[in-house]
Amino acid sequence: MSKKTPNQVLIIDDEPDIRELLELTLGRMNLETRAAACLDDARHLLNEFHFDLCLTDMKLPDGNGIDFVRSLQDTHPELPVAVITAYGSMETAITALKAGAFDFISKPVDLDDLRNIVRAGLRVAGAPATSKIKAKSRATGAENKMQGESEAIEKVRQMINKLARGQAPVYISGDSGTGKELAARLIHELGPRKDAPFVPVNCGAIPEHLMESEFFGHKKGSFTGATSDKDGLFRAADGGTLFLDEVGDLPLHMQVKMLRAIQERSIRPVGTEIEVRVDIRILSATHKDLRELVKEGDFRQDLYYRLNVIELLIPPLQQRPGDIPVLANSLAKKLADQMGIALPQISDEAMDKLQHYSFPGNVRELENILERALTLCDSNNITAEDLQLHEDLSGESQPGSDTVGKSDESLDDYMARVERVAIEDALSKTNQNKTAAAKLLGITFRALRYKLEKLGID
Repeated sequence: MSKKTPNQVLIIDDEPDIRELLELTLGRMNLETRAAACLDDARHLLNEFHFDLCLTDMKLPDGNGIDFVRSLQDTHPELPVAVITAYGSMETAITALKAGAFDFISKPVDLDDLRNIVRAGLRVAGAPATSKIKAKSRATGAENKMQGESEAIEKVRQMINKLARGQAPVYISGDSGTGKELAARLIHELGPRKDAPFVPVNCGAIPEHLMESEFFGHKKGSFTGATSDKDGLFRAADGGTLFLDEVGDLPLHMQVKMLRAIQERSIRPVGTEIEVRVDIRILSATHKDLRELVKEGDFRQDLYYRLNVIELLIPPLQQRPGDIPVLANSLAKKLADQMGIALPQISDEAMDKLQHYSFPGNVRELENILERALTLCDSNNITAEDLQLHEDLSGESQPGSDTVGKSDESLDDYMARVERVAIEDALSKTNQNKTAAAKLLGITFRALRYKLEKLGID
């Protein structure tokens, strides 16, 4: 049986001690290395040998490491590059990531960090080229694909494929309901960390006094209610991806601690002085304008720049109406399967109405509208009336009754409240007989059971 050929790593550094340290460490990882003291020698080696990973210093006798990283994007786009930076030069590290480096190593070199980065880089190099988002909506697994055929969504898919190969923090911006978490999941699933955890967290849903414990963990007895040790979200995501949704809701004191954890790649659980190393990729998102929050002093500029190394903008559904038929049919099938009912067809009139609707709630609102239509339709055909879209005074379609939008209540909350009232009223009239309540509501028993579980009604 033939032995597997060791991975080849190119090391570029003009300091002999650093080159020796890197070569010894990587050699113990059963990797083959070739070292260069300048960029000219490195280019000769790249022309002569195949490499699976490159580690380069920033300042070299004949050039700049960041310029070298940019040039590799054209000459060797499949070669992962990690940049070695001076201690504390976070701005330089972020510039390197924007130039195309998949990660960075700070001097003095921490060997654990080095090993983690090398392993991640080799996973990037070994990721098959076929692990990309399918370009069309016929791709299997509608739950985990960015669907649509518009130019706007195609650009998003291409960007996700590119971002998945790196390790740089990504800030996903866009309106509520556009699919920011879906994009984050795809970046994770298509990248080298796909076999490790993807941990999403809504920053606005965590009580402020519990945030530090939730993110960093705690030791038993460290505060009232801490009856056992807890790892926290950073350690839960170790080796994988931590997705900070609604990151704009983090209070300022927590932003300071978050910045430190991201920069130092380590956390300190509540109630202990021990630093715990973590290897995670940070993705973040919010529907808020972080730039405005920075200007107003509600979000730290240094954390903003650390999170927003690369920005991915998810376009609103209103800007891609041509994608609505694909999305509507896919969502209708998913919902029908969940509700245990036959899949009705969406009539031409209903589809036309959807394509002329403004969708302030984006894809999430489309799903809500279709869920309601599946519940209301009496045949195997969803009509325009089943959608319950109405015109407001501005001429734009609006869902439901005239009371929608007259308060601060979100569309999701409004629809859940309406459904809850209707279901509870039906259960009350039928003395909690679910079969009879389903008949009264004009839906199947399985559809009612699905609604009860979704709304948390016992």
